[in-house]
Amino acid sequence: MRLIIGNKRYSSWSLRPWLALAHHEIAFEEILIPLYREGSKEAILRHSPSGKVPALIDGETTVWDSLALLEYLAERFPDLALWPRDPARRALARSISAEMHGGFTGLRNELPMDLAPTDPGKARSDAAEADIARVTTIWRQCRAAAGAEGPFLFGAFSAADCMYAPVVIRFDRYRVPLDPACRAYADAVLALPAMRRWVEAGMAEPWVLTF
Repeated sequence: MRLIIGNKRYSSWSLRPWLALAHHEIAFEEILIPLYREGSKEAILRHSPSGKVPALIDGETTVWDSLALLEYLAERFPDLALWPRDPARRALARSISAEMHGGFTGLRNELPMDLAPTDPGKARSDAAEADIARVTTIWRQCRAAAGAEGPFLFGAFSAADCMYAPVVIRFDRYRVPLDPACRAYADAVLALPAMRRWVEAGMAEPWVLTF
């Protein structure tokens, strides 16, 4: 399998399927294409029909879009249980993942994915604060139900954690205050060996973008 991604410092969408693959030690070839440079679009189009990252090439199959990729991996590797096995929990995991996929515009615009933001303490609008409040509500709801089953949203690591991993980075880098339950969850995600490898590689990249 080949996974086409963008800059690790900036590409939140790329992180999601990469984390699922890397955490579960699934063998894949990583193809990183720096974003917003001359020829970037053309290079991505050689692999992804949408002209966007990420994209996964698995033999004759090409999948693009982060959530579609996670669904594909869940079907391709059912033993990994990327979605909770319990139907009610699986429905909740898919719901909060779709909500992240399609919403939180204020959060995305004002706290863009950047492993080294230049102004981490800047003021936030009411829209961004509302998005932050919604995310933390989701985290508390999931963690309260999971209890002692594990440190992640549904106890064991899941596709939902992959969907929220870039938000964990945003909250950490932009110094968003978190209550103890949310802080414990964020710390668990940040401590994942795969996540640490992503952050270390992203911080070592030579490309710097200005938003």
